Amino acid sequence: MRDTRESRLLLVLLVAVAFALITVDIRGGEESPVDGARQAAAAVFGPVEDGVATVVDPVGDAVSAVRDSGDRHDRLATLEKENAALKARLGSSDRNRSRLSQLDKMLKTAGAGQYGIKGAEVIAIGAAQGFSWTVTIDVGADDGIKRDMTVLNGDGLVGRVTTVGPSTSTVLLANDPDFTVGTRMEGSDELGFASGQGDRPLRVQLLNGKAKVSKGDRLVTFGSQADKPFVPGVPVGFVSRVDPSGGDLTRTIYVTPFVGFTKLDIVGVVVEAPRSDPRDTVLPARPRPTPTPTVTVTVTPSASASNGQYQQQQ
Repeated sequence: MRDTRESRLLLVLLVAVAFALITVDIRGGEESPVDGARQAAAAVFGPVEDGVATVVDPVGDAVSAVRDSGDRHDRLATLEKENAALKARLGSSDRNRSRLSQLDKMLKTAGAGQYGIKGAEVIAIGAAQGFSWTVTIDVGADDGIKRDMTVLNGDGLVGRVTTVGPSTSTVLLANDPDFTVGTRMEGSDELGFASGQGDRPLRVQLLNGKAKVSKGDRLVTFGSQADKPFVPGVPVGFVSRVDPSGGDLTRTIYVTPFVGFTKLDIVGVVVEAPRSDPRDTVLPARPRPTPTPTVTVTVTPSASASNGQYQQQQ
C-alpha cells in the first residue's frame, strides 16, 4: 500500500476501532459483547498454535497417553499404568526426564484427590484473549473440555478454563488480578477468598477476623457449587505474611502459591470431580526436621590423678 493521505486515515481509523474493541472487552469481562468473536478466534487460531507446538515439540504426542484418568473405581491403578507406559515412551533425554517428572507428579496429585483429569500441554502464553495472565492448552471441546473447569498440575492449583475452542482452551491463571477462589486452611478449616496479584503472593481475606494464622500454614481450594469452577482440596499455597487483625471482621494474609506460573508445561483439566471432598489429603507431607547431632563429653580421671589420691588417703 502506498503512503498516501487516504492510507494514513485508514490506518488511524483501524487503530481507533481496535482500541475501542479492547476497551469494551475489558469492561465487559466475562459478559463481554465480543466474547463470541473471541471464541471464534480460538477456533480459528487454536489449531495453528497446536500445530506449531507439535512441530517444535515431538514429545507432545506422549501426553495423549494420559488424556483420560480411567474409571472412578480404579482410577489410581489406571494412572499408574499410564505413567509406566509414558516412562517407556518418553526416553531419557534431559527435557523428557523433566517432563516425565511433571507427569508423574501430576498423576500422583490426581490420584490422591481422586480427580478425573485430561492431560494437556501449554502451547501459548499471553493476553491474546484480553487477560493479563493466561495460557493456551492443547485440549478443547473435542476432548470434553468445558468452560469453568479446574486446571491443576503436580504442585497444585493452576487456574480455570475460560474460553474453549474445538482443540484448544484458554486458562486464566490463579495469579491473575481478576481471579478469585474460595480457600480453606489446613487443620483449622478457616475459610477465605484468595485473589491474584500478578507476580506477588495471593491476597487472602479470611472470613474470621480473629483467626489464628502462622507463617507456613497451608491452604487448599474450598470448592464450588456443582464443583465448577473449582473442585475441593486442590493445594493453593502457604502463608508467607500475616497482617495484624486490628479488630476487623476479616483478616488479610498473603499466600505464596505452590505453582510456578512462569514455567508451566504439563497441566491437567479436571473433567470429573471427586466423589467426596479430599480435604487435606492432596497436600504433600510436611518435611521432617533434620535432627541436630549432640555431643556428650564425659570426663574420666587420669591414672596419675587416681594414684595421687590413693597416696594421700594412705
